[in-house]
Amino acid sequence: MLDPLAAELNEAIGAANPHVFDMLSTKGKEIFFPSKGILAQTAEAKGKAINATIGVALEDCGAAMILPSLDALVKMKGYDVFAYAPNLGNPEIREAWKRLLLKKNPSLNKDGNCISTPVVTASLTHGLSAAGYLFIEEGDKIITPDLFWENYSLVFNYAYGSKFDTFPMFNGKGGFNTEALREKLISGPVGKRIVILNFPNNPTGYTVSAAEAETTRDIIIEAAEKGNNIVVLIDDAYFGLVFENDVIEESMFTYLVDAHERVLAVKVDGPTKEDYVWGLRIGFVTFACARGGSSLNQTMEAKLGGSIRSSVSSASRIGQAMLLRAYEADEYEAEKSEKFEILERRYKKIKEILEHRKEYAEYLHPLPFNSGYFMCLEVKCGKAEEVRRVLLDKYDTGVIALGNLLRVAFSSTPYGHLEKLFDNIYMAVSEVAGGG
Repeated sequence: MLDPLAAELNEAIGAANPHVFDMLSTKGKEIFFPSKGILAQTAEAKGKAINATIGVALEDCGAAMILPSLDALVKMKGYDVFAYAPNLGNPEIREAWKRLLLKKNPSLNKDGNCISTPVVTASLTHGLSAAGYLFIEEGDKIITPDLFWENYSLVFNYAYGSKFDTFPMFNGKGGFNTEALREKLISGPVGKRIVILNFPNNPTGYTVSAAEAETTRDIIIEAAEKGNNIVVLIDDAYFGLVFENDVIEESMFTYLVDAHERVLAVKVDGPTKEDYVWGLRIGFVTFACARGGSSLNQTMEAKLGGSIRSSVSSASRIGQAMLLRAYEADEYEAEKSEKFEILERRYKKIKEILEHRKEYAEYLHPLPFNSGYFMCLEVKCGKAEEVRRVLLDKYDTGVIALGNLLRVAFSSTPYGHLEKLFDNIYMAVSEVAGGG
């Protein structure tokens, strides 16, 4: 039986935008944020002389009960480190991340209220999973380029029973295959469509140009005009790490926030790669649609909050507190620029190596790349795994084999090792291709 709180949220979503209600999975329709249970009663008791509601341990003086040996490890106040975080995230970090979104994506400033307040998740991966909980039904097809982060399989296929409906990522001219995306979105009976867009892309390190982004938006609108309800999951894990001038510097989210009333844009991002804080495990999910406004946004936040509450309860408080301190620091922008320049320098070195080492072309073909942490080399002999094994065993070198591709993480390769890395790859693939 549907819980009354879930029914209330469903009614609000349906009133704000019935197309978005139709996008929800069965679980998405059933989930709710327990706004009238323990959490609500605890909130009502806040500030009372005697408060025996929340399940935390306090000293007799009312301070949080903290082990001194742990408290000594951090400079922040114990409450900012050891207490529960609100289920949707600390309001301060949610607002701070929204301000950063508007700053990094100035196109959103024409109407910053069109987007929801980001909800904090326990990592970007958890954000993808929590969004999947809301929208993915068993048997649903997810449209995605054929070159995607392998963890999508665990997050969406094995956890929720979906299937990938892939298309070739590149069009043979060195660009994003928008026509293949169009074919996937337009063909077949009218219904729900789920799309994943990930730029900079893992594994290829490719980000679309402005023209490709606009075409992608227009294709999605075309599909929506035909009556399809489209959920676009925008995986912005590597957002901002672009090293060329002819690619978009803003998120695909900015192209879709007001694209069509049948298009729900779901931005999943976080500081993991952007701010080099892999271990903090903090992510964010932000919603936007051309119809529904703040009413839809708030109900979608509540739905997502229910998914979070039912899984991890809330994200790390210390991670949120540390990030908030960093974003308020005067040094933040300069420090971030310094790290970006290190990655950009490596990227440019790889471009230089590939340009000058013409002999590589006999066995290796670099896929288009212009951003992110990675680049991929197509192994022309089709034996990438064999090349990877030779690199490990004979050349003391590790890369990732994906089908007939080798993924190279220049993010973790010192500048001084790049030439040796590519020479090793070339020697290893030469041996494999020649039967050595």
